[in-house]
Amino acid sequence: MTAHAPYALEELNREATIGGTGTCVSRAVPQIDLSDYENRKAEIADALWDAATRVGFFQVLNHGIPEADVDAAFATAWEFFGLPMPEKERFRRRPGSNAGWEYRAQVRPSTGTPDNKESYQITMSDMENIWPDESELPGFQARMRRFEHQNWELGMKILSCFAIKLGFDADFFTRNHEPASPHYQSTLRLIHYMSMEDATDADFEFWRAGAHSDFDCLTLLHQRPGQGGLQVCPGKDAENPAWTDVPPVRGAVTCNIGDMLMRWSDDRLKSTLHRVRMPRRDEYLGPRLSLPFFCQANRDAIIQGPQKKYAPITAQDYLDERIKANYAPKA
Repeated sequence: MTAHAPYALEELNREATIGGTGTCVSRAVPQIDLSDYENRKAEIADALWDAATRVGFFQVLNHGIPEADVDAAFATAWEFFGLPMPEKERFRRRPGSNAGWEYRAQVRPSTGTPDNKESYQITMSDMENIWPDESELPGFQARMRRFEHQNWELGMKILSCFAIKLGFDADFFTRNHEPASPHYQSTLRLIHYMSMEDATDADFEFWRAGAHSDFDCLTLLHQRPGQGGLQVCPGKDAENPAWTDVPPVRGAVTCNIGDMLMRWSDDRLKSTLHRVRMPRRDEYLGPRLSLPFFCQANRDAIIQGPQKKYAPITAQDYLDERIKANYAPKA
């Protein structure tokens, strides 16, 4: 872990202290059934609140996104990552942006080393000139737009439950994540973690993704069975963090609270540290693909909880600070 000057946000300063191996423990992952959502909303809200205030992560079942659409999104993502490197360079993330392609460019404050991955980020309000052409990836944009919106709909269902529990009106977070707004900045991310099949022993000393908490209100994560590695650590202030493996479950979307929502809830909802460890030699060593969707409030939204524990900050300023910390120029 590298030394750094203090960050402007308290969340980043905490994150920068947790980059070691820690210990691993088994924990039950709360699973919440979202079926018959409109009629069971009060019951679902109670279950979500319990999971989010105790541990900060959970899995949702019967969530409304057809598995065929999830499978299609993964297949389409593989098509993108299969493009030659010079082709992907055309879609490179612009400085300060949260859209486009990056290759081993994200450096976590917790580790000071680049994550062993490449990713393509889709933020609808910032996609000019970074969509692949229809001629090179037929159907890519249409399928990704559909999948992005399906995840937005699911995210708003969950956030509506949290809004009610926090004393806001049911549509509070939906208004603050409005896709029609020019300030919309929720992001669908396609992440390809590199194969470790031909890696040296020294390569296994790093992380596929270093310990971090997410920038957003809520993260929805799609994973493939057999491609594990995700670990979570409830309790961001733990001096000796204890990590828990979260194996992928087909049909389940793994969710975690992000720092935006932790602030908006005056710390009542727990933002969860997580990381992606390297596989062991006796595990699957091939490439790993995951598809997270980040519910990030519109740029003009003012983040401040009912109790005003934190000073107000716009979602744009908040996200800018987080992007700056993760993509700062390397010394």
